[in-house]
Amino acid sequence: MTTTTTSTVTPTTATDAAPVEVTGKPARKRRRGLAPGKRLPASRVIGPALFFALWAAASAAGQLDPGAIPAPWTVLSTAGHLWTDGTLPTDVLTSLERAGYGFALGLTAGVVLALASGLSRIGEALIDGTVQLNRAIPTLGLIPLFILWLGIGETFKIAIISIVVYIPIYLNLHSALSGIDHRYVELAEVQGLSRVAFVRQIVIPGALPGFFVGLRLGVTGSWLSLVVLEQINATNGLGYMMFQAQNYGQSDVILVGLLIYGVFGLVSDSAVRLIERRVLSWRRTLSN
Repeated sequence: MTTTTTSTVTPTTATDAAPVEVTGKPARKRRRGLAPGKRLPASRVIGPALFFALWAAASAAGQLDPGAIPAPWTVLSTAGHLWTDGTLPTDVLTSLERAGYGFALGLTAGVVLALASGLSRIGEALIDGTVQLNRAIPTLGLIPLFILWLGIGETFKIAIISIVVYIPIYLNLHSALSGIDHRYVELAEVQGLSRVAFVRQIVIPGALPGFFVGLRLGVTGSWLSLVVLEQINATNGLGYMMFQAQNYGQSDVILVGLLIYGVFGLVSDSAVRLIERRVLSWRRTLSN
């Protein structure tokens, strides 16, 4: 007959509360996580801050031609001067108004067309092919035709911006609607959901991630098209200010306009991302 013995280590000090059993098993290593980890605070501004720091360092060291790329403090001084004399506030408000009207029209058109095409076979047959054809045509190439149709004023600029905006919104929302798992449709039929309840409880939550991707692309597209359109028969706006600065060789004014466009793009994209995180807080993804 064999007996099993277990060895223990006797406490050697008063602080040892109990014997420690020695089992001879190696300690289990903690598995390294594969997720990116916690989000860094103010992570969206680290990259731009590093860029400006390198720009300032290169300018201070004399590595950049001041005539071609002025120093950051020169650009800020120019921006302050343009703001105090009233030029910059007027141009900024004009650009915001154009981008806002164009974005609102494009957002409405993209959502309505995507819903009509994604939820109906007849709508898809009538709409999707036309949108895909419009997508294949360079939008800025439509400028001469829209000038003939709508004139040289503000209307054609807003129309071009709305086209640039609605295409990515439509494509991503339509793709999200088409990608909803058919098992959810069968579940809704078994539960006896009405058409309205099906759209509210199944379609909208399933399509929201794709919608926000298209929304971010649409916001960026509105600013990209605006900088071109404001150089065509415009009398104000950031693009007009930059075009006039080009004629006089004022690179600092051009950089002021580019930086403002960049700030607008970053702020608007961050706002959309914030809304997305709040609306889709139920999702567990790598980003959160």
